[in-house]
Amino acid sequence: MKQKVGRVEEGFVTVGGARIHYQRSGAGYPLVLLHGLVGSARNWHRNIHFLAQHANVFALDLCNMGESDRVPGIDPSLEATADRIVAAMDALGVSEGDVAGHSHGGAVAMMLAARHPDRVRRLILFAPANPYCNLGRGLVAFYQTKFGMWLAKQIPFLPRRLKAVALSRMYGDPSRVTDDALDGYIAGLGVPGTIDHILRIVRGWSADMRELRGELAKLAEKPTLLVWGDRDRAVGLASARLLQRSLKRSSLVVVPGAGHIPFEEMPEACNYAMRDWLSTPVAGKRSGV
Repeated sequence: MKQKVGRVEEGFVTVGGARIHYQRSGAGYPLVLLHGLVGSARNWHRNIHFLAQHANVFALDLCNMGESDRVPGIDPSLEATADRIVAAMDALGVSEGDVAGHSHGGAVAMMLAARHPDRVRRLILFAPANPYCNLGRGLVAFYQTKFGMWLAKQIPFLPRRLKAVALSRMYGDPSRVTDDALDGYIAGLGVPGTIDHILRIVRGWSADMRELRGELAKLAEKPTLLVWGDRDRAVGLASARLLQRSLKRSSLVVVPGAGHIPFEEMPEACNYAMRDWLSTPVAGKRSGV
């Protein structure tokens, strides 16, 4: 059912002593949005107003990202991150919801649904990091070296122009990168603790993917929408086909011309795909809150 939509509210909830920032808009059944590795809730700025016509939307800044608190030494694993999202859902009064995640956030969403199946009605995964993709292994290995770690710590101080070039490589068409999109990825990078947290995620990447692979069987019957750009250079489309074999109740939407961030690069196609998927009844589940 279409809902009346107001402004996007911003606030914080406390999880384990740390403040987690969120954006919220809309009414109805909850939809939780999880950003990727170098990102924030702001990445969904071209989606949240549309989705709020059909759901009660919560876009979260993961701990140590965006406007959420930086907590030195916090466990960066997929399992611990998923558990913190569940705690944030508790604090927000969301007992069950649909969960959408992008890239690393997509891997978090899968782990969340595997560990807490009763909290997730269905999944929407935008090019999720997954055990079947080998494209990023060289980059992950590089950022585990001393030089790679040093270089990563210089990123917040690079000129904006160079950061824009880096983001453009995630797009199918670099001309689609906007200033708002760029701000959503770089605004939190300069906050002390952000890069350290990202590097700790990278160090545990292989272990996380092994753990996730072992959990995929639990998601075989979870209704899932996979969305991929056919120009994705970060998480290859070939891995989507392999992931579908594990996620037996999944559907795949391929967005022609889009790169790794289709919901931001080509929001109209992705918004309608999400709306149509979420409006389809789920057998045995209630349709409201």
